[in-house]
This record gives sequence, structure tokens and C-alpha cells, in this order.
Amino acid sequence: MYNHRPENYHCPLCQLASGVDLDQDHSLQSDLVYKDELIMAFIARDKWPNNPGHVLIAPVGHYENIYDLPDTLIPKIHSLEKLIALGIKQEYRSDGVSSRQHNEPDGGQDVWHYHLAVFPRYKNDELYLNIYKRQRSEPKERAQYAEKLRRYLSDKAGPHISSLHR
Repeated sequence: MYNHRPENYHCPLCQLASGVDLDQDHSLQSDLVYKDELIMAFIARDKWPNNPGHVLIAPVGHYENIYDLPDTLIPKIHSLEKLIALGIKQEYRSDGVSSRQHNEPDGGQDVWHYHLAVFPRYKNDELYLNIYKRQRSEPKERAQYAEKLRRYLSDKAGPHISSLHR
């Protein structure tokens, strides 16, 4: 009912979830910080001037938006969001964390697969003033953030996180 995915859409998040590296301008398996049979988290390919290394959390299965998302995935996504937020605080030395999620074109959605963004925040970072200043990050840059969060998750997350990509 509330779907806007174009016909013949090739979902980049489904490709990433299936183990496929996208091209160098997009997400790679090396960007993953967490993946299990239901959800994954990875360093986003885009960055904002003062907030690099933000993380996207997405279901492995294809659900276009929050309206399609099964209720059973919601607590799992938000539990991982909390762990990622704590990792960003510790590993990036951020002053805070913001999370946001968009649905439908008029809600700001531009990838037709549900995803929740978790941003490092810093005093006077002007994230919301720089919203249209996003840039592409290089795989090498993303790798340093991914390694920090993988290390944090493996050290702090405990036994309920069973499957980290390395």
C-alpha cells in the first residue's frame, strides 16, 4: 500500500545482505560491522562533513519501509541500535548520537529497503544544517570505522551477538 519501489528495482541492501560487494562507490562486505540471519549493520557509503562513519542498520530480508517491517524485527533492530550507539560513543569519542529513519519519498526515503541510520554527533557539528552536503566516502575511510565498531561489538556485546563479520 505504501510502497514506492520502481519496477525492476535492484535493491543495493539486498545485494549487500546476500554477500555481494557493490561497486567501489557503494557498500562493500568490508563495511559490515554486524550480520546475522535477520539484521545487519554497516558503515554507510555517504558521509557528512562533521559526522563521518555513521552506521545503517537494516533487515537482511527485503522490507521497503517501517510499514512493511515485521514487529518481531523491531526489538532486534533497536537492541543493535543501542549497542552501535554505545560503540560510537566509545570508539569515535562522540559527544552524542542521533538516530533517524525515513519512509516514502516525501518522508525523505531514497533507498527502497528499510534502514535506520545512527550518527555520531559532536558539539556544534551542524548535522541538520549540512543535510544536503553529503559526500561519498572511500572504502579505506569506511574500513577504519568498521574495524573500531567490530572490535567494540566483539569486546562488549556479549554472547547474544553470535555472528560478527571480520
